[in-house]
Amino acid sequence: MKESINNKSITESASQFDHLEEMSVHELLSNINNEDAKVHIAVQKAIPQIEELVERIVIRMQKGGRIFYLGAGTSGRLGVLDASEVPPTFGVPDNMVIGLIAGGDVALRKAVEAAEDNPDKAWDELLKYNINSNDTVIGIAASGTTPYVIGGIKHAREHGLLTGCITCNPQSKIAEVTEFPIEVIVGPEFITGSTRLKSGTAQKMVLNMITTTIMIKLGRIKGNKMINMQLTNKKLVDRGSRMIMEETHLSYEKSKELLLKHGSVKNAIEAYKNR
Repeated sequence: MKESINNKSITESASQFDHLEEMSVHELLSNINNEDAKVHIAVQKAIPQIEELVERIVIRMQKGGRIFYLGAGTSGRLGVLDASEVPPTFGVPDNMVIGLIAGGDVALRKAVEAAEDNPDKAWDELLKYNINSNDTVIGIAASGTTPYVIGGIKHAREHGLLTGCITCNPQSKIAEVTEFPIEVIVGPEFITGSTRLKSGTAQKMVLNMITTTIMIKLGRIKGNKMINMQLTNKKLVDRGSRMIMEETHLSYEKSKELLLKHGSVKNAIEAYKNR
């Protein structure tokens, strides 16, 4: 795959499709789907890079370290999304994985003009969290050129934090300043430069892989079950009750009673076994 056209990055290079407005709905959907099929292959090629970063994060999180995501636009929103899904899924505090987006929370819904252009803003925001050498900062930038993200990574690395990044361009500016870069090269977007498409999908997949693997290694999963999930709705209470039934052979009602009493599947099963 050619890296650039007229010195443009891959994420900004021209789509391999043209005259999109002349395509039928079926053609549009099929072509988008065919392009999305390339994402899996690109992520698979990046597994060694992901593994290298995750191994180091686990060691730090076992010592109380946290993960901070830095991003702007779609990349920032994906970081915030992943961070927000970790606590209910794995039953951990909401300060273990933190997503920071250029422009603040308002940027989750609306574009904030020029918010991503300040290279010192991310570090200023990180300092509010009393960061330390056990923490990890992961920059998310499809293009690999976002000043907000690059600046935050530079400062973090200078202060001894572990740094990683997720980008969709090879040999990008962010990879140059990051200790453990992850490059997922998905190629030009279906709509030229629209990195909410393949690039965004690739970033979401990598983020899922990172936090899921880390939480498993930290003991937040037993077998294949979310034994520490938060009981935030009836569906999750039902799921938890059935997990306890399977493990203890108690009735559904007794399992549910045990779950609600102890607050998690893990605690309920431990209490039952230690009764």
